[in-house]
Amino acid sequence: MKKAPLLLLAVLFWACTATKDTEQKALPMDALAERYVKTILKLGQYDSDIVDAYYGPEEWKPTGEPADTLPAKEFLAELQLIQENLQEQQTDKSSDLEKRRLAMFQKQVLAAITKVEMMQGKVYSFDEEARLLYDATPPHFEQAYFDSLLAAIDKELPGTGSISDRWSTYQTKFEIPKEKLDTVFQTAITEARKRTKAHYNLPANENFRVEFVTDKPWSGYNYFKGNGYSLIQINTDFPIYIERAIDLAGHEGYPGHHVFNVSLEQHLVKEKRWKEYAVYPLFSPQSLIAEGSANYGVEVAFPAKERLAFEKQVLFPLAGLNPAEAEKYYGILSKINKLNFAGNEAARLYLDGKISREEAADWLVKYNFYEKEKALQRTRFIDRYRSYVINYNLGQELVRQYVESRGGTADNPKKRWERFGELLSTPNTASMLQVQE
Repeated sequence: MKKAPLLLLAVLFWACTATKDTEQKALPMDALAERYVKTILKLGQYDSDIVDAYYGPEEWKPTGEPADTLPAKEFLAELQLIQENLQEQQTDKSSDLEKRRLAMFQKQVLAAITKVEMMQGKVYSFDEEARLLYDATPPHFEQAYFDSLLAAIDKELPGTGSISDRWSTYQTKFEIPKEKLDTVFQTAITEARKRTKAHYNLPANENFRVEFVTDKPWSGYNYFKGNGYSLIQINTDFPIYIERAIDLAGHEGYPGHHVFNVSLEQHLVKEKRWKEYAVYPLFSPQSLIAEGSANYGVEVAFPAKERLAFEKQVLFPLAGLNPAEAEKYYGILSKINKLNFAGNEAARLYLDGKISREEAADWLVKYNFYEKEKALQRTRFIDRYRSYVINYNLGQELVRQYVESRGGTADNPKKRWERFGELLSTPNTASMLQVQE
C-alpha cells in the first residue's frame, strides 16, 4: 500500500519532465549562428564556389578531408534544425534591427538548404531558383522590348552592317593597351578609394592588392580575406575598354565589394558579434545586395558628370585615348546599358532548356554586343553560377530604389552616401528592400 504514492510521484515527475522537454526553448541565436557558419564551411569543401569569404575564428574551419560523396542528409538535417530553431525565436521585445537580423538569417538558411538540394541533383526553374537562393523575383522582358532599344542604338553608330559588328569596330578605339592597364586601373581605384573615404570611416588597416589574371569565367573578382583586406583580380582574357577601369574599381573595390565586406566585418561581426556574418555564402540573398550595391556604388562615387570629367581629364590621357571622343562614347554606352536585362533572358531560356548554348551565345551577341568567343565564355559563367546573373542588374535596381526613395538622389549626394552606407552595414535582402518602399 505504501508503494502507490511513490509510483504516483514517479508518474508526476515523468510528466513534468516530459512537459519541460516539449516546451524546451529554441537554441539561442549565437549558438545557431555558430552551427550555421561551421555547416557552410563544411559544405564549401564540396563546392569551392560556396564560401565567398570567411573572417571568423580559425578553429571553426573544418579539419581533415571531406567524404568522397556529399553527405546531403546530414547537411539537410543540420540546416533544417537551425531553420526550425530560428522559427521559434521570440521577437516580441526585439528591436527592428534584431528582427531584420532574424529575417535575413532565415533566408540565408533557406538558400543553403536549396543549394544542398541542387548539389544532390534537384533542378529548379530559373525563376524558382532565384527566389529560393536570392529572395528575388526576376522580371520578364519580351524580345520586342530589346529590339526597340536596338533601333535607338542603331542610329548612333557609324558604319554599315550589324549593330554588334559596328559597335565592336567602334569600341576598339577605346581599348586600354595592356601595358597601360595597371596604371589606369590603379589610378581609378585610388580615386574611388579617396571619394569613398571622404564619406565613410573605414578601419585604418583596410587595404587591397590587385592582380591581373587569365582563364576565368568572370571579368573581375574580389576575394575578401578578412581583417579589412581584399585581393582584387582582373581577367585580361579579352580586351578591357576604358569604362571598365572605373566600373571595376568601384564594383570590386570602393565603394563596392571591398567596402561592403569591410562594413559587415566591422559593424556586424566585430561590433555586434553576429557570428553568422563571419561567412559569406555566394549562393544566398546576401549576394544580391553585394552585387547590386557594387554596381550602384559606381554611380554613388562617380555621378555621371563627375565621371565624364574624370575620364576626360585623367583616364583617357593615361590610356593614350582621345578625350574628345569621351562624351559620344559614354552617350552610346548609356543606351547600351539599358539592354543589360537581355542577358538575364538568355540565361533563363538557356537554363530552362528552351534554347541551346549556341543560341544563348547568339542572343548575347545580338543584344549585349558580345563578341562570339566572349559570348560563349559568358554561357560558361551561366553554367557555373546559373541564376546568379540576376544579382547584378536586378540587385542594382533594387538598391537604387531603396537609396533614392529615402532621399539619396543624384542632387543630394551627401544623403545618397549616407543611405548607401546604411544599406551596406545592416541586414537586407531583396524582399526586405521592397517591403520598406
